[in-house]
Amino acid sequence: MSIDAIGGGAMGVDRVMALRAQILERNQALARAGTSSPAAPTTDAKPTSFASTMEDALKSVNQGQVEAGKLSEAYERGETIDIAKVMLARQQASVGFEATLQVRNKLLSAYKDIMSMPV
Repeated sequence: MSIDAIGGGAMGVDRVMALRAQILERNQALARAGTSSPAAPTTDAKPTSFASTMEDALKSVNQGQVEAGKLSEAYERGETIDIAKVMLARQQASVGFEATLQVRNKLLSAYKDIMSMPV
């Protein structure tokens, strides 16, 4: 099967590339907005614990999966027309889950290594 048959030729590729450019622009804008926030305290930054950092990361992954589920359900009901938005949310949730799974595997491996060390 060729790319022409799947994506509608050069027009499909152009749409994908334009969507990619939009996503990159939005990510850059969000990154700039997050780092240049005047409300963020710079001198009184409290150190965060590993547990709270992990909790925040897990909440973020969970929120992404909940959002993807809601978008999928809305699309199935016919409320959402933009399939690209639905698929992007599902992929982001999938990548977040896979990253969380890999972090868990690394933590378990490190724990086993530490527990097997002679005292």
